[in-house]
Amino acid sequence: MVTGGRGSNTDHATAATHETEANRVITIGRGSEVDRVTSAGRAGEADCVITAGGAYAARLARAGDSWFPERWTLDGPEPYAVPLPGNQPEEPGTEVQPMADGRVLIRRPIEGRHAFSLLYPTGPGTGELPLGAVECPDEGTRLHLLPPAPCGERAYALAVGRRTTTVWLVAGGTFGPEYLAEIPGRCSGGVWLDRTGRMLALDREVGGRTKTIVVDLERGGEVSPLLQITADSDDRLLLADPDSGLLLIRSDAPSPGEARLGWGVLGSMLPVRFPESLHPPDLALTPFASQPGQALVPEACAVALRIDGPFGTWVGVWRPADRRLHQLRAPDGWLAGSGLWTPDGVLHLPYATEAVPCGVAPLTAPVIAPPSSAPPPSPSEEASALAEPPRPAPTTPRPVPLQQAPLGRLVTK
Repeated sequence: MVTGGRGSNTDHATAATHETEANRVITIGRGSEVDRVTSAGRAGEADCVITAGGAYAARLARAGDSWFPERWTLDGPEPYAVPLPGNQPEEPGTEVQPMADGRVLIRRPIEGRHAFSLLYPTGPGTGELPLGAVECPDEGTRLHLLPPAPCGERAYALAVGRRTTTVWLVAGGTFGPEYLAEIPGRCSGGVWLDRTGRMLALDREVGGRTKTIVVDLERGGEVSPLLQITADSDDRLLLADPDSGLLLIRSDAPSPGEARLGWGVLGSMLPVRFPESLHPPDLALTPFASQPGQALVPEACAVALRIDGPFGTWVGVWRPADRRLHQLRAPDGWLAGSGLWTPDGVLHLPYATEAVPCGVAPLTAPVIAPPSSAPPPSPSEEASALAEPPRPAPTTPRPVPLQQAPLGRLVTK
């Protein structure tokens, strides 16, 4: 049972309002299979988490062998960090997520349950507002936070069981953690499709195949399909830009057994495309941020990618219209996989070094020509235009367009 907070709490009215939340423990279903991937080791997870609005970030910082939460303020003249240590170091598997009001949500796995609290600075110490807990009787149950909601006022978690997945509202509700929906199948990922935090895309595994679905959180978790390139392919949504509709997808449809990065447009009837520029040999690409404010021009929307290779980790910048992957050196101490675009095309990358414990490095995306106003090409011409230029050495042709990609218009009633 979660009781009281760590450190001092000067907001007595708020603490009283949430008194029932502090004592709330919710049990989720038993029978989920063991998943050995911890929250700190999920594929593509960033070293810090940034709010959708870009004002705050949060991460687990290290002091010797101990870990403690740290909040970064990013919307001022200079970024600065505020440590939020508790009465004892944090354990492995702890997650933190910043909220739009500057508080930091923390999830602590404690003896078969997940305790949630909001942390905030209070004088020299750390104030803590317990929100309650979700109990996990089966030690194999995996529960982790979803990416920050667009509004910044709510936070969600996903509990993955053997045959079902449960969506929880863990911050921003009325009485602590609230059960929202149970979805058949094992779900992963988590991408917001709108600016309100209503439409959540999840990658669901059923019958050995993974397809992306949409969960409507305002209609009791109503599920509808989003992405199915072929019947036998594994299709996952990695990133969605709500302004332009640009989607970044990973699928083995063009080359069975080998997952490739591709792109499409939400609401478009054009096929998903898998350009060679997003398939460099011996490198792993993971998109982590898209340029906002590119309404109706998804081809001009810049995407930032984390690139992992045999010699380290660096940054990639790519646009559909550019047809090139620009590989750029990351700042020393980059909190890999994290960053935020400005509407005018500047990528802000947070970093921490011994000399600069809280820094943000600006990186300007390469400029490209504006999209042509000429009539759209035919499907065959479009596929050819999105392919890489011919190379001197012969290469094996790769299927770029796929004719079955129902990225249908998302209907909201």
